[in-house]
Amino acid sequence: MRRALRSVLSRSSRAWALLPAAGALLLAACSAPGPLSEPSGLGPTEAKAVVVQLLPERVRDRPGWAADVHAALSALELPSTPQNLCAVLAVTEQESGYQADPVVPGLAAIARKEIDRRAEQIGIPQIAVRAALALSSGDGRSYAERLEAVRTERELSELYEEFVDQVPLVRTLLADRNPVRTGGPMQVGVAFAQAQAQQRRYPYEVKDSIRAEVFTRRGGLYFGTAHLLDYAAPYEQMIYRFADFNAGRWASRNAAFQQALATASGLPLALDGDLLPPAASKRVGETERAAYTLAGRLGMDEATIRRELARGDEPGFERSELYRRVFEYAEKLDRRALPRAVLPQIALESPKFTRKLTTEWFARRVDERYARCLARAQALADA
Repeated sequence: MRRALRSVLSRSSRAWALLPAAGALLLAACSAPGPLSEPSGLGPTEAKAVVVQLLPERVRDRPGWAADVHAALSALELPSTPQNLCAVLAVTEQESGYQADPVVPGLAAIARKEIDRRAEQIGIPQIAVRAALALSSGDGRSYAERLEAVRTERELSELYEEFVDQVPLVRTLLADRNPVRTGGPMQVGVAFAQAQAQQRRYPYEVKDSIRAEVFTRRGGLYFGTAHLLDYAAPYEQMIYRFADFNAGRWASRNAAFQQALATASGLPLALDGDLLPPAASKRVGETERAAYTLAGRLGMDEATIRRELARGDEPGFERSELYRRVFEYAEKLDRRALPRAVLPQIALESPKFTRKLTTEWFARRVDERYARCLARAQALADA
């Protein structure tokens, strides 16, 4: 195992970060079977043994965690390199401390406040909310009593789904408004998991729903790993994937583009990675306005600029003409090379947070854990 680990550690990790895992898709497109692809990374037995040793001793069922981490990478056709293994472990440690369904302090009060807020938004009077919560639930307790007892996001999500399903008024007004949007050991978004399952077959039996799978160890690790690693991004450092995990895919690439655009236009821009506002808003965003001021200097019309900005939510925006021209013009003005990845400057908001946090704080904390994990992996290889 040590020899295999040393061999994998010695290879550059750039290739997987820059290239999508397209080999399997190409093979599937052929009418006749092609040759077997050459496995990369650690073998299954070696990978699981390494993860067992990398996990803190306090973690219960370390072999089970190791099996699910390796299975997530394997199902996504990603190699079990020390870099990939440590990236998944670092995010998991940061988000949950290796708990499949972590306890959230004060969750009952947070949940009740959020339910009241959402009810107010859509015009449900408080007396109606209290009356609905006073009804008996499936286990004999009132919904209010069960709400006061919730400790984890899984418990809250299940209670909310039952509440919506069983109470007609609530079902009419609050369906599809479950306040629990993330969960599981990597705190991955439920909406992301549902979309991922539509795009790629989920490798396990779905016993209830994809939402429920997010709160399991195997499902949370699978969807979290997909969100973190299963997309092509032009990064040479893992910290930018950690930032993207928090802020959205390609946010670090887009923040670097916004920084270059600010330099080129002279206009201050928020480095949040959002190149266009949500389509429903029908407004022109500040990034878009700044780009329009450069239309003449870039030799591009506004329609083309907007069309290319819309690629900010896709792979390959860094190969667009707009991206190339903005960086070229900005670097000529500033007489220096500008970074192609920047940590987004976003203040994080959640009822669960008790202090001010940012995407940069998250990315740096995870990156510190990642570096320590890689150092432990190297120590195992050298032992």
